[in-house]
Amino acid sequence: MIDVEAMPHLADIPRVQASIRPDEEAFWFEGETTSFAELETRSTQIANGLIGLGVKPDDRVGYLAKNMAVYYEMLFGAAKARATMTAVNTRLAAPEVKFILSDARVKVLFVGKDFYGLIDQIRAELPDLEHIIAIDGDREDWKAYSAWRDSQLTDPPGLTTRDDDDVIQLYTSGTTGMPKGVQLTNGNYRAIFEQAGMLEWASYDVGDAVMNAMPLFHVAGVNIGILTAAQGAKAVVLREIDPAAILKLIPEHKIAHAFWVPAVILMLTQIPNVRDINWSSLKQVFYGASPIAESLLLDAQDIMGARFTQLYGLTETGGCGTYLPPEAHDPAWGKLRSCGVPYPATIVRCLDAEGNPVPTGEVGEIAIKSAFVMKGYWNRPDATKESVDASGFFRTGDAGYFDEDGFLYIHDRVKDMIVSGGENIYPAEVENAIFGHPGVADVAVIGVPDEKWGEAVKAIIVVKPGEAPTQDSIIAWARERIAGYKCPKTVEFIEVLPRNPSGKVLRKDLRETYWKDQARRIS
Repeated sequence: MIDVEAMPHLADIPRVQASIRPDEEAFWFEGETTSFAELETRSTQIANGLIGLGVKPDDRVGYLAKNMAVYYEMLFGAAKARATMTAVNTRLAAPEVKFILSDARVKVLFVGKDFYGLIDQIRAELPDLEHIIAIDGDREDWKAYSAWRDSQLTDPPGLTTRDDDDVIQLYTSGTTGMPKGVQLTNGNYRAIFEQAGMLEWASYDVGDAVMNAMPLFHVAGVNIGILTAAQGAKAVVLREIDPAAILKLIPEHKIAHAFWVPAVILMLTQIPNVRDINWSSLKQVFYGASPIAESLLLDAQDIMGARFTQLYGLTETGGCGTYLPPEAHDPAWGKLRSCGVPYPATIVRCLDAEGNPVPTGEVGEIAIKSAFVMKGYWNRPDATKESVDASGFFRTGDAGYFDEDGFLYIHDRVKDMIVSGGENIYPAEVENAIFGHPGVADVAVIGVPDEKWGEAVKAIIVVKPGEAPTQDSIIAWARERIAGYKCPKTVEFIEVLPRNPSGKVLRKDLRETYWKDQARRIS
């Protein structure tokens, strides 16, 4: 549990933990550890260093590198300087990186060696960027991170942090347009801490090892490290997703908690020796960010033997919204397809096009109201107004419904809904039906042009090794489980589905081939 009174803001976390458990491990990364005392000292040095470089409150500090434990000393340091950390998606092309750095007006940028060349390409087009710090060194023209950090004073910078300070700015994936910077504040995180403290499954024990494998430009990746440090536990940070490394580290570090997206869970369950791993230390698996098939969930629970908790939220809600608690993962509850119930002190509704709540069982757009909802989109007041209504509800763009027990079910993105012959079809429902087919390793469903029906359902399938399913067998399997109009009319087999870093299938990319020559486009 987090002591919110002692640690109301991110800047307080290293100071408080260092005073309680200075020598205990806060982070582990590729064989190197950082104690809480070191985290406190280094984050203070970072704060002083940033201030010395001219960073002022509300300035943006950038991070372009793969996962490293030093990110967190930068994050807490920026928070102490009342600046805002902006981690950039490492999978973006140079023009996209330039857009984000320009949009955020990043003044100081921390860069990992994998991206030195990319920054060289766009440096001349970033007039707001005053200083570049090379995390891995080896650049004569940039400051070397360790030397720069260690040369700074260790005295606290003396700034008083505030609830409305932006501490983290993450950019939306851009699958629906240009990326928007989501502003998350100290107050947002205090709300997360307070509400998590009311939930037994959200607590880590002091000294627990927590796997931090999600990318740090994703809200889940950032939050794992923050919540771990705030509870005096140890974050085991992975540079990137590596299923073999994950399975190796679990018994080595006695990993107690982990967050994995369904795509990672799928990869883990398909490793040949997965049942030979010693899973005994694993207390709990958190998952979310994309739909998961019931068959995969049951298989993972059987293999890992841990409690499972599903989390539903968006970057704009600090990654929070609803949760499916461990006890609801008992198939007898009949809730495995649900994403659970709202967090404490959070209101979740399903709304129609006019903004009115729909009746129980009817599909509407999911809207969330809570103190952890973002301050807004950076320099995008119009976009903020479109997304957060006058009552404070954030319109998620996800379609879902509540059952009679108050459990929320997500159908899909509103924009991904397929309209075939006047019938609304949600891809996630079709995918869930197909996934259990013995020859299917992964599946995505999209709408493709159809002269008669407007759109037709198409399933795109990744085949399990050694299997050879046919189009007819896939369609027949689906027809046994869902209404005929929802079943795919055609099936395509591919090697791998395109996904964004959070594990969501890039349906836009899949649709492009079929809609590019159409007068009416689906985006």
